[in-house]
Amino acid sequence: MSVLVAILGLALLILIHEMGHFFTARGVGMRPRKFYIGFPPAAVKWRRNGIEYGLGVIPFGGYVKIPGMHRPAPSDLDVHFGPALYEEPRLLTDVERVKRLVAASAFDDARVALATLEQAIGSAKLSPKARRAADRGLSEVGDALGDDAYWRQRTWKRLAVIAAGPGTNLLFAVVLLAAVYMLGIPSDASRRVQDVIPQSPAAVAGLHAGDRIVGVNRVPAYNFIDVRDAIHNSKGRPLVISVVRHGRYVELPAVRPTKTNGVYTIGFHPAAVRYTHYSPQKAFALAAEDTWLVTKAMGTWIGHIANGSGRKDVSTPVGIVQQSSKAVQLGYREYLQVLAIISLSLALLNLLPLLPLDGGHMVFSIVEGIRGRAIQRSVYERVSAVGIALVLLLFFVGLSNDIGNIHGG
Repeated sequence: MSVLVAILGLALLILIHEMGHFFTARGVGMRPRKFYIGFPPAAVKWRRNGIEYGLGVIPFGGYVKIPGMHRPAPSDLDVHFGPALYEEPRLLTDVERVKRLVAASAFDDARVALATLEQAIGSAKLSPKARRAADRGLSEVGDALGDDAYWRQRTWKRLAVIAAGPGTNLLFAVVLLAAVYMLGIPSDASRRVQDVIPQSPAAVAGLHAGDRIVGVNRVPAYNFIDVRDAIHNSKGRPLVISVVRHGRYVELPAVRPTKTNGVYTIGFHPAAVRYTHYSPQKAFALAAEDTWLVTKAMGTWIGHIANGSGRKDVSTPVGIVQQSSKAVQLGYREYLQVLAIISLSLALLNLLPLLPLDGGHMVFSIVEGIRGRAIQRSVYERVSAVGIALVLLLFFVGLSNDIGNIHGG
């Protein structure tokens, strides 16, 4: 069940990312063509105000189709209408007319010519495969020639639509973190010793009621879960318990845990966990501070990835789900914190200036705004190939790390 909750959480983050793109595109006058909960193909779909809504067969995440992401090129017609031309050579005249007009940037005339081509295709005898390709071509080229096509919009509109995806993830992360602060953060009492069992290893080591455990084997412990896991996973090996007693740091003599009911323990009871609750104003201030700290850490992480020293820190959805499911087992507060960090990470990674990531589209939109004209499709494709290669490299590195973690490597 915890794995399912973790998967659903990741799917939710992807869905709200796409919702950011969708609603912002509608707000600035770019009418999206499709919006799915889940990924296509559609299990159920319906149309409203010219937009196709649907529930995808792949029930995770979301999908939004914004018209005309790229300037149309004559080669697009070769790709889409090639099968139809093979079966009906008489369509060549109409296809070539549209290609010439697209090459000449006569887009209004190209739309008229495309309508003529659509009529010719409608009366042609085509195989189902060729007709599907031709219909898809009419839709794709028509969208790219439309007045609401993404590539034809002013730079600020394009930047707003693309930035809305990461921006929604960023906002969601801040709201989640603020919610956790309002729900309550465990105080130091979660590491404080309530009492010590007489003649237990803890008593022999000199652990006292009121001590606050801050480390095990000189590894910091930030909450009782850290302390408990370190003891349970010790396999009976000696442990050095570090405590704060009356304001002074004390290291107790090494103590060997004993096995009780199949679990290694040292013989003490923690104080009841108390939670500190914050007002909404203070909670959002603390959430914003946490967001900035994670953002700086992410920048450092990217630098380490670039020089190769951060390879072991790369993860994929496999590792994300694994860590999220562990957080689910700890409690809903911990899970919301992890979900917030993942949402923030998605936002920051999507802002990297690589195509096909959102950051890459933003960079190209700025360059095109400065140039005053669209960049050729071939340039997009070459830069995208490099970006996809880098993303795939990170994915496979992360996957190898996740597999190693699963097997204890």
